[in-house]
Amino acid sequence: MSSLANKFAALSTDNAPGQEVRRSDADIRALMIGESLPGRAVDFSHGDIDAFPPPPDAMERFAEAVRIGGRQAYTEYRGSADIRAELASQLEAFTGAPVSADSGIILTPGTQGALFLAMAATVAAGDKVAIVQPDYFANRKLVKFLGGEVVPVAMDYLGADEGAGLDLSALEAAFLSGAKVFVFSNPNNPTGAVYSQREIGRIAELATRHSVTVVADQLYSRLRYEGEQYSHIRASGLPKAQCVTIMGPSKTESLSGYRLGVAFGAPEIIDRMEKLQAIVSLRAAGYNQAVLRSWFAEPAGWMAQRVSDHQLIRDDLLAIFAEAGFPTRRPRAGSYVFPTLPALRVAPLDFVRLLRQQANVIVTPGTEFGPHPHSIRLNFSQDRSAALDAAQRIVTMAERYKV
Repeated sequence: MSSLANKFAALSTDNAPGQEVRRSDADIRALMIGESLPGRAVDFSHGDIDAFPPPPDAMERFAEAVRIGGRQAYTEYRGSADIRAELASQLEAFTGAPVSADSGIILTPGTQGALFLAMAATVAAGDKVAIVQPDYFANRKLVKFLGGEVVPVAMDYLGADEGAGLDLSALEAAFLSGAKVFVFSNPNNPTGAVYSQREIGRIAELATRHSVTVVADQLYSRLRYEGEQYSHIRASGLPKAQCVTIMGPSKTESLSGYRLGVAFGAPEIIDRMEKLQAIVSLRAAGYNQAVLRSWFAEPAGWMAQRVSDHQLIRDDLLAIFAEAGFPTRRPRAGSYVFPTLPALRVAPLDFVRLLRQQANVIVTPGTEFGPHPHSIRLNFSQDRSAALDAAQRIVTMAERYKV
């Protein structure tokens, strides 16, 4: 296989969220046991924005940008200066550390776009990159695509008494081995674990000592349950030149259709990201950028209600999986659960396909997040009744196919 083919093999989308419909399942019919289960189709690979719609003024913000016309359509590559100024103030207040509107922030086509730009701006061929297992599926794929070497760092998400359960000794060993970049999500995707203040402080201390650049994905940091405390690594003593934070309103605020992301932090890295964005997409879509004015400006009580509604679904799902005996980390934030299935008589990836065929339920296999073949990820930002019924079908299917 050519080096170019190898690069793109690392970006396989066979089991990525939203891609299931492109696969043929004809070859698994011989594995099927029993009849199909009735029930409303539920796609747990992403949130349901019909069940949880965007803030009420999002469309109005977009329409206003269209009325403005060219001035809003053709912004700087890093985004509208006015909007960056608003966001810098809000993000500074939210994270507890300064954000430069001029040199320290860039608007991107989604947080996925921000992640690509940040990784490409910090990882060169041959570089070692510390990656948490489990963590967001794109992290290790991007490292491999960019020619880097993944240095895995385990997280005992099921056994942790405090915080996320990151193996801090293994993280230090990764830095000692030469890893110069550390990328992680907090809250963790897929488990919903939140890093404790002690863990964040230790990460910052180690990264400072070993001159490691930290890329922090904080996409779900507003959706926290039961007053969960949250520590922003950019406010934990890490030199500002060594940190880039990624956030956006696509998930918690249901603005995914507008493809909006924000990265902020080290000016040198932001500059590199802008140069790359200039040849990849030029800018985040100009009219869409205006929708960011609704972020952190939702009506009174809107966010609290969103958190409350998600917590109810979370608790009901946890009860279903606990009764079934599926070990599951209790998410402290975000909208994901990551249950561990019993031993099955079919391969884990085949079981995911059988769920789609026989139960009308789509989940993301645990293999997307590291060596976790017996786990599945569910985004529970769904219609509550439909989600609970679909979870019961998952349990029924696991019983049917277990060893």
